[in-house]
Amino acid sequence: MSAKDTVERAFSGWMDNTGLEGDIVISSRIRLARNIAHMKFPYLLDEKNSDKIVQNVKDTLDKEKVKKELGKIELTLLKELNPNEQQILVEKHLISPALLEKVKGRAVGLSEDDRISVMVNEEDHLRIQCLFPGLQLEEAWQLASKIDDLLEENLEIVFCEERGYLTACPTNVGTGLRASVMMHLPALVMTNQINRVITVVTQVGLTVRGLYGEGTEATGNLFQISNQITLGQTEEEIISKLKAVTMQIINQERASREALCQGSWAGINDRVWRAFGILSYAKSLSSYEAMSLLSDLRLGIDLKILPQIEPRLLNELLVLIGPAYLQKFAGKELSPGERDIYRAKFLNDKLKAFEK
Repeated sequence: MSAKDTVERAFSGWMDNTGLEGDIVISSRIRLARNIAHMKFPYLLDEKNSDKIVQNVKDTLDKEKVKKELGKIELTLLKELNPNEQQILVEKHLISPALLEKVKGRAVGLSEDDRISVMVNEEDHLRIQCLFPGLQLEEAWQLASKIDDLLEENLEIVFCEERGYLTACPTNVGTGLRASVMMHLPALVMTNQINRVITVVTQVGLTVRGLYGEGTEATGNLFQISNQITLGQTEEEIISKLKAVTMQIINQERASREALCQGSWAGINDRVWRAFGILSYAKSLSSYEAMSLLSDLRLGIDLKILPQIEPRLLNELLVLIGPAYLQKFAGKELSPGERDIYRAKFLNDKLKAFEK
């Protein structure tokens, strides 16, 4: 699917809530950094060679064997998208914000269900991303590894026997693998345990980031947990460690939810219904406030207080209430204040439909 097509719909495969532990783990992501031999890193590339790499990647993705193994992955030049469409791809987690730092000579290839994303000429020549719903790190890794093998059959990838895959950033040298999970942890936040959890996670070589990765804050009680080390460990070891830590956090979140329910069921019930009421009738909502209220709503669904709302809708709303999609629906550029009004009306309409 082309990027033009995917910006026309908010839903992506990672939102369908079919993965394991889907009440806590929203998605699992595997990303591989790769570079093509005899080419400078993207930040030193001229436009001619940037375009050459894009064409080589396109030719590879169009090969019959690749299409047979992976399905159609259509490459779109970023310069063919307007700024709002580019930002939608960020809000859908299909490209990184860093890919938009320079538009010329950059591209993205997307699969039909958006679970596969191949970014071209970001920090490295290739960023292969596989994004799955729930806790499916092994499944995402198997697909990413298959894509990597198919690309390496047609592109000469830089690899050093001593150091592994060479990358623009030294922290990615080795496997070039970044594995991450996006987790919803409202109970750990509400019981003031989240800082302790983050400290422990950091001590074991993992890192915690916000909704859009590096350099972003956690909103809506959503946290991305990923590996920091790519050198000296195999891909399987990195994934196994992340999964083990993720399972420990899941158990702690479940225990905290149970403690909250036992200690203050009336308070939790009230908090959930207040969130539902505000989202249904507020006239202006900032992105931060909307995310916080949707977090309470998601918790209410998980605790069966609001069983009638499909969890996948909330995953979709994470994208739909972003600035880019709001402007797409409005058909014009909106000021921050106008976006808050439009966001509130949009959520009003969505939730009142369920109320009926």
